[in-house]
Amino acid sequence: MSEKKEKDQTKSIIINSVDRSIDIMEYLFKQSGDTSISQISKDLDIYKSTVFRTLATLENRGYVIQNKTTEQYSIGPKMYAYSTMPHDDIIAESVQPLLQELSDKYGECVTIGILGQERDGIYSNIPLSTIESTHNLGLSRRLSNQTECYCASLGKCLLAFGENVNLEVYKNADFTPFTENTITSYEGLIRELDKVREQGYAVDAEEREIGLYCLGVPVLNGHGYAVAALSISGPKSRIHDDTFQDKIQFMKDISARISQSTYL
Repeated sequence: MSEKKEKDQTKSIIINSVDRSIDIMEYLFKQSGDTSISQISKDLDIYKSTVFRTLATLENRGYVIQNKTTEQYSIGPKMYAYSTMPHDDIIAESVQPLLQELSDKYGECVTIGILGQERDGIYSNIPLSTIESTHNLGLSRRLSNQTECYCASLGKCLLAFGENVNLEVYKNADFTPFTENTITSYEGLIRELDKVREQGYAVDAEEREIGLYCLGVPVLNGHGYAVAALSISGPKSRIHDDTFQDKIQFMKDISARISQSTYL
């Protein structure tokens, strides 16, 4: 079979709508800021109606986001999350030993995760790796199943330091009050995230489950954005004790060492 015939056959099975979606995502990746539908249409020579439908589909899946004020678009956090997600063998060779070092020091559950986004636009934690506590936690639910960002230290770090995170999705969100300590409003979440940015770490102070206390720090890239976050979890009596400040500093040191690697 000739090379020309092979190319013709390949071209005949290409799905145009998928091809356009990839063109638009690649275009948005190259932009320095938000971009309008009109500009995308002009630069890519695609009908505005087609660009609009494609962006609506990609936004629904979390691959692009719209600035509700300017109505312009940019790449969504799901794409950044997938692009920075290490393979299992890389975790084992690089990140896992650092997680183990943290686990060995305190004996608590250690988790590293990245930011995901559900179809309704609400953000969630995607655990990459978890080392279980060497203590008997005596808690009813698995820590790795706690995916809500607004009531998790790991999730708060990702929301506070993440790139292109659209917090406006929480304005009309339903906040589940898991405990009396759970954040249940958009205003409360914004205040909490401002505090997280100021202090450089986040806590889950029995917000998801009474008795459970979590401490999280962001894993930042060279531009200061979180590509992942790190947390330790356990009973409040063990996490928020007289070594609490030492835990924060040690976790920040571990996070910096992860950031310095070429894997995240």
